[in-house]
Amino acid sequence: MCRHVAYLGPPVSLRSVLIDPPHGLYRQSWAPRRQRYGTVNADGFGAGWYAPPDPVPARYRRAVPIWADESFADVARVTTSGALLAAVRSATAATDSGEASAAPFTADGWLFSHNGRIDGWPSSAAAVAGTLPASALLELDARVDSALLWALVLHRLRLGMAATDALCDTIGTLESAGVTGRFNILLTDGSQIAASCYGDTLCYRTAGGTGVSTGVSTGVSDAADGAVVVASEPADDEPGWQDVPDGNVITADTSGVTMSTLTSDGRIAIR
Repeated sequence: MCRHVAYLGPPVSLRSVLIDPPHGLYRQSWAPRRQRYGTVNADGFGAGWYAPPDPVPARYRRAVPIWADESFADVARVTTSGALLAAVRSATAATDSGEASAAPFTADGWLFSHNGRIDGWPSSAAAVAGTLPASALLELDARVDSALLWALVLHRLRLGMAATDALCDTIGTLESAGVTGRFNILLTDGSQIAASCYGDTLCYRTAGGTGVSTGVSTGVSDAADGAVVVASEPADDEPGWQDVPDGNVITADTSGVTMSTLTSDGRIAIR
């Protein structure tokens, strides 16, 4: 299992989103509060962020626990962005170790993270792997279930699907093939966040909204009206965090959050 987080809004330091919150991603690497499977996320970590006008995100990944990288906290302190995605990893059995297996995965200006697992990996994934062109399989970053899920989503994005539709169609394909698991996915292109809640926890928080407390320690500053954070679990105990029910997908940007329900075939029913 893993933990992940994405932020959109006025530029903030990576440290203010990932490290400074009392229960942020940094702490979640060894003491997550809502993680249902596994207890420690020490099999690598990664962060990706956008630095306009360059549409290609920068990425920093390591195969060590986030707390074991003495340089990352200093890099995060001086690196600012208005759009970022980061994750800490708890590896699925029989997947590759190493930096290439750590999220975020990236292509075509997107950042992607998977919190969960494909049950019975790798043999169970053969049915869905066969739905991809050979070129997509050859482009896999590593022999890891998350990389295959990224290939499935990316294939749909390249066919012209919207981000939420790509997530829903991927989950529908997995269900149709009888592939079980936990498929919490986080995806951003720097202007929107799409996320699925399928088997584990997911929440979000917006700044400037009714009942939302803001503060630098959460990565949503007092000046950051319109900012949004989507995460596996709350980074603090302040009000404003909203849980996403299991079996739902959300789309978030600086104007707000919309939620839709996954149907039995993986498609969405707009509420």
